Amino acid sequence: MRKKPSLVDAVVPIAVLITLLSFSVFLFGDSSSAGPNQIAMIFAAAVAALIALKNGNDWHSIQNAIVKGISTAMAAVLILLAVGALIGSWNLAGTVQAMIYFGLKILSPDIFYVATCIICALTSLAIGSSWTVAGTLGIGLMGVSQGLGLSPAMTAGAVISGAYFGDKMSPLSDTTNLAPAVAGVELFSHIRHMLWTTGPSFVIAIVIFSFIGLGGVSTGADTNMGMIGDVIAANYSLSFPTLIPLALVFYLALKRYPALPTILAGALAGVLVGLIIQRPAVLALADSPDLPVGLALLKGVWITLFDGFVANTGYEMVDNLLSRGGMNSMLSTIFLVFSALSFGAVMEYSGMLARLIESILAAAKSTGSMIAAVLVTSVGVNIVAADQYLAIVLPGRMYRAEFSRRGLHPKNLSRAIEDAGTITSPLIPWNTCGAYMAATLGVPTLAYLPYCFFNLVNPLISMLYGFRGITIEKLEKTEPTDSQAESASSI
Repeated sequence: MRKKPSLVDAVVPIAVLITLLSFSVFLFGDSSSAGPNQIAMIFAAAVAALIALKNGNDWHSIQNAIVKGISTAMAAVLILLAVGALIGSWNLAGTVQAMIYFGLKILSPDIFYVATCIICALTSLAIGSSWTVAGTLGIGLMGVSQGLGLSPAMTAGAVISGAYFGDKMSPLSDTTNLAPAVAGVELFSHIRHMLWTTGPSFVIAIVIFSFIGLGGVSTGADTNMGMIGDVIAANYSLSFPTLIPLALVFYLALKRYPALPTILAGALAGVLVGLIIQRPAVLALADSPDLPVGLALLKGVWITLFDGFVANTGYEMVDNLLSRGGMNSMLSTIFLVFSALSFGAVMEYSGMLARLIESILAAAKSTGSMIAAVLVTSVGVNIVAADQYLAIVLPGRMYRAEFSRRGLHPKNLSRAIEDAGTITSPLIPWNTCGAYMAATLGVPTLAYLPYCFFNLVNPLISMLYGFRGITIEKLEKTEPTDSQAESASSI
């Protein structure tokens, strides 16, 4: 017979995980996400499974839970593979080169970080997808930052800060629709309520990025700008058609096409543009002079999609900048996601995750501590379950009745789970969002984390509002919460 796990049962796997991850980072440094962290996750999942067996769960059910947990990430895995192909094909087409070249002409070091943040915010607000913004504009902006001699980690922080602001505030975003649905509140009421915490957080991020830019943190920018721009112009065609893949992706995103076919269409467009405009680069990649031209072109494209693009300009800095992509480049990230979700699935199925949340709820006596409990729970689920959607759904489901019982409007709940569940997901290396951003932008999660100012400030402001009672709305007695909740849940 299954029995409810004790608090000690629930804490032990977390302690094991934290200990192993600490050793992983200590022993392997930045390369810990390339395999060591995955082993830590698997061992922690094994410990959780042993505790679940002790409490009467059978192995077959645990295994099914793991398979089910991993299956929730299959859409993300397919997108990761598609983004790998897109990065390679856009380098092949000259799309990335054109973005870097024109970016170097337009942007200067003193405004680069703040401009990056604002550009990504506006684009993400328009299309409702932080992943699409990072996988398109983000890639080009990372290249521009290197050409300007700026920090890749800080640039990634600016990209993520802007992308997640726009994603969070866009009515087109899936998480922005999911949070009010599970909390039981109308979508635009939720978005308006988020402005109170999200607006100040974004302004703070913009101010910080502006001051950093004025501080002049570039290193050798003038030399790099000229050299990188000249080398790119000398080796690749930078005509307008090279930007067609970028325009196509944004058009499909604005038309609300699903992410996977949108990114695959962008990758295919990159292949076609590369074959037409950058044929010398495609043939150089194939490195098969004995083959007929048609087969050599096919080989070059094939290599690009599965193993990435390799630049051969004769300048090491430029070659390192442009040699990226391919589905193979995403495999360690997918390994990390699978390992993390296995751990999270065992914790959720066995009831250990719920037991941790119950302990937090029991300690929340005041309105401020209640809001803090939701924020901590959402961050905790992001860490333990490694999935942004679970970090929204689980707290929303578990705290909804308690918010109603305490007379708190459900939009306080929906705002809190977005302020922590959505915003902190890219800050955790093994979370699907953190793994995606690190793989796409080419910067380890822990390296860019200190510079994601919006993502770091937003939960703190939300917690401050909770304890000070700022914009915390009460539930009116006449308000038909049950019918409203049922309506919202059907979204």
